[in-house]
Amino acid sequence: MQAQEIHRENIIIIGAGPCGLAAAVELKKIGLNPLVIEKQNVVHSISRYPVYLEFFSSPENLEIDDIPFTTAGPKPTRLEALHYYRTVALRRGVRIHTFTTVERLSAKPEGGFALEARRRATRPVRYEADIVIVATGYFDHPNLLDVPGEDLPKVTHFFTEAHPYTNTDVVIVGGANSAVDAALELERVGARVTVVHRGETLARGVKPWVLPVFMAKVDKGAVKLMLRSKVAAIAEETIDIETPDGIVTLPNDFVLAMTGFHPDRRFLSEAGVVIEPEGWPRYDDETMETNVPGLYLAGVVASRNEANEIFIESGRFHGRKIAAHLLATGRIAGVPR
Repeated sequence: MQAQEIHRENIIIIGAGPCGLAAAVELKKIGLNPLVIEKQNVVHSISRYPVYLEFFSSPENLEIDDIPFTTAGPKPTRLEALHYYRTVALRRGVRIHTFTTVERLSAKPEGGFALEARRRATRPVRYEADIVIVATGYFDHPNLLDVPGEDLPKVTHFFTEAHPYTNTDVVIVGGANSAVDAALELERVGARVTVVHRGETLARGVKPWVLPVFMAKVDKGAVKLMLRSKVAAIAEETIDIETPDGIVTLPNDFVLAMTGFHPDRRFLSEAGVVIEPEGWPRYDDETMETNVPGLYLAGVVASRNEANEIFIESGRFHGRKIAAHLLATGRIAGVPR
């Protein structure tokens, strides 16, 4: 029987999204060489964005370590972001174990942490580290509708591109940017689109240059908008919508549930991090350290009321706070205080 592979590190970062990469770069600047563990590819969440997505932020607000993010237009595209973050990781020499899933994180009695992981879903790997930074994001954990039929193959919480939906009946659930953008793309390729949203109006954060275009489509009947409504049940060829006037049944081929995502804090709790009654982990805003010494947070996993309160724009600076705290405390051997 083959011995289990074991890696011993000073510091490990879980998650190779923009905030995890930013933390790695900041740590390298103070003389550390962290290992980043990522269960998919580098910046996996961005690779799952719609193919033609354009970021809301300007490029300078997405930069890491003042490395210029040059774009063809005023807003970066998905493809430009993938190229930028991939290039930052390569040029800064960030060590990354991709396609490796951390299944359990625990604090060792003698100090430090043990991480039980699985490489490419089959090979067990154990990591040990003095310091761990959790930067796991949230894009793999959608907010479910919790209705009958949600597990049907026709239902997805991810939208990549419109082409497969040509000449089909599609219900989009949600009223924020992702729902509006998907509706416009689907209508352009000939899908029959209905947007279902439980609010009185669309979300306040819908991009101001997109909202008039969407509402014009609604006014012309090209897109159907059902406000104060929610999905009641999903069947193979229909969908039931609960409206103020009762249940409405629509013909339906696909459901895109653009209902947002939430961080998975399960293994934080298992590692001893206190989860506050409101549902978020306990940590120090100034240092990003949790109540477990040596265990830090970076990025959206540190969000409180809403997962989208921390974006790349703010989460990219968490690594700087962590690096400053490690320097001040001298916890890592070989790094001058």
